[in-house]
Amino acid sequence: MNNSILTCFTTMTLSMLAASSVNAATMDPLRSIQHRWAQCQYKIKDSDTQEACFEHLIKDNQQATAQAPQRSDLKVWLAINNASLAGAKGGLGALSYVKKAKALLEEVIKTDPTTLNGSAYTTLGSLYYKVPGWPIGFGDDDMAETMLKKALAINPQGIDPNYFYGDFLVDQGKDQQAIAYFKRAQQAPARADRPLADQERQKEISKKLKQLEQ
Repeated sequence: MNNSILTCFTTMTLSMLAASSVNAATMDPLRSIQHRWAQCQYKIKDSDTQEACFEHLIKDNQQATAQAPQRSDLKVWLAINNASLAGAKGGLGALSYVKKAKALLEEVIKTDPTTLNGSAYTTLGSLYYKVPGWPIGFGDDDMAETMLKKALAINPQGIDPNYFYGDFLVDQGKDQQAIAYFKRAQQAPARADRPLADQERQKEISKKLKQLEQ
């Protein structure tokens, strides 16, 4: 695609996404960030535009966190957005972002571990099994299991801790155990303020179960 056309397309897309955050100026910044994350993660298919979407979101998340440094929930989401940007970028260039995410999550776990129903444990656990191990990264399957089990202890019926623990078990070759957690995630209570995230996560769960139950 011509660079000027791509730049124009990216700018238009990001403007549309910003406009789609209803009453973003008066909305609690956490709700706006969660809404925009779902748009970046699930609605954008072009990789360059998705990276730009997460980069813009991280800047706004950083600003919101600086204005309310006592809010651990905004720190968790700053970590999630850095991890999501790393996923969009891929390769060695992603490592700096996952390291930022790790540091933020460890800070929250140290000061306010039950924030957002233990989401810091869920996110950090997912990073531990997805990131390469030493000497490239900090990946560690034992730490992943420890973090994910702590998340489940705080939020045993939650969609994300059950989904990611199931995904971890698949990564460990424990497919039958994973099925039970995916089914529990499938039955998780809907989150009224995060309909798009729930809808897309349920699609991922259904796909995983279909693969495992064949």
